[in-house]
Amino acid sequence: MGGSLAGLLAAHVLAGHADRVTVVERDRFPDGTGPRPGVPQGRHPHVLLEGGQVALESLLPGFLAELRAAGAPRVGMPSDMVMWQTGRWLRRLSASTYIYTGSRAQLEEQVRRWVLANPVISAVEGTDVVGLLGDASRVRGVLLRDRSGDARGEPPALEADLVVDASGCGTKAPQWLTSIGAEAPHEETIDTGLAYASRVYRGKSGVLDGDTLGYYVYPDPTQVHAGGALPLEDGSHLVIVSGLRADEPPTDDDEFETYAKRLPHPLLHRWLDEAEPLSPPFGYRRTANIRRRYDLPGRHPAGFLATGDALCTFNPVYGQGMAVAAMSAVALRDALADPRRTPTTRRVQRALLAASRQAWDISAGADRKMPGALGNAAAAGPADNVADWYLQRVQERYPGDPVVGNAFRSVITLSAPITALFAPPVARSVLFSPPAPTSTEPPTAPEKPGA
Repeated sequence: MGGSLAGLLAAHVLAGHADRVTVVERDRFPDGTGPRPGVPQGRHPHVLLEGGQVALESLLPGFLAELRAAGAPRVGMPSDMVMWQTGRWLRRLSASTYIYTGSRAQLEEQVRRWVLANPVISAVEGTDVVGLLGDASRVRGVLLRDRSGDARGEPPALEADLVVDASGCGTKAPQWLTSIGAEAPHEETIDTGLAYASRVYRGKSGVLDGDTLGYYVYPDPTQVHAGGALPLEDGSHLVIVSGLRADEPPTDDDEFETYAKRLPHPLLHRWLDEAEPLSPPFGYRRTANIRRRYDLPGRHPAGFLATGDALCTFNPVYGQGMAVAAMSAVALRDALADPRRTPTTRRVQRALLAASRQAWDISAGADRKMPGALGNAAAAGPADNVADWYLQRVQERYPGDPVVGNAFRSVITLSAPITALFAPPVARSVLFSPPAPTSTEPPTAPEKPGA
């Protein structure tokens, strides 16, 4: 259920274990790289973190070379970016990791083309899933409704040995499971009320020229406004500004640019004054972290799995969704291929949840510190308080310390486990060294090696 990244990559994996895989998608797939209505955040910035790159290349060998050839910008962190976090400018040291910042539509079209070329996989477009077949012990298929035709009468059934929910954060699977006598999963939520707006610009001069590819201000509990500009595949930049509940950024042309003045430095606003807008501003408001715990005991039927945002939704400001979709497909592949264990529904579902755990810990851990955070998982426990003390010291040091910075970036890009922050060289700097000084003004160029 769902033909975006999580659904397509799950279908790719399942094609190695099934006679037939059907992807049911409510939209009609666009010709080329246009955004789909079913991806409401599709017009906003997306990044492919290193952990997602590794996963995608493992699933689709040669994919990254084709993505690069299609013009997707590859941005070195921190060398290619002007970044502000925790009240400081980051040193533009040599890149320790790279992200891709092209449009979501470009990357999704490429994945779709690769996956649907497999004759085992077919797509049913313009069709809603409206319910599940089966009972509390096993799901046996789905009920469908053609969105363009006559909706009267009983919806047609599509029987299946396995149903995978990849329908995104708006999934209705919990209600459908209840309707067949099963149990809806327990949901953990943290919602800061963050909202953002995005607009495409083409720059004329300023910070995004020369050696600088992008600019970003990260939010924190003392500086809740965020914003930046990231390069797209056509040479333009996608600009984003964000704020919290009751201070949402506007989607009016002039007010959008005025809102950028709320950032702690006028750099972005000055650039916008000279840049040419290429699109209207688009807003987005659904940014809560939601984790559905299908792994916990309960009446959870066999033959049903959840993946992607249908399993674990993250605040999009951290840019984790596409990487976790790819990493979850790798987890599905490995669980099904494990010769030591029978791939039961519960065992595979636990593997999928594990693939999203680090991203959840990062996103939820940061958001529960934000003022006004709501939800049943917003309160920190004693263990969280101890970890927060150490992580606060990490964040104070990573803007200027290359050892701490490299470890921190490897963790937040999901290319190394959180334990990388506790490696002896990192721990020595975190525990015994003061924060290294950084520039008081935006660094206009990367530092030369050895400087």
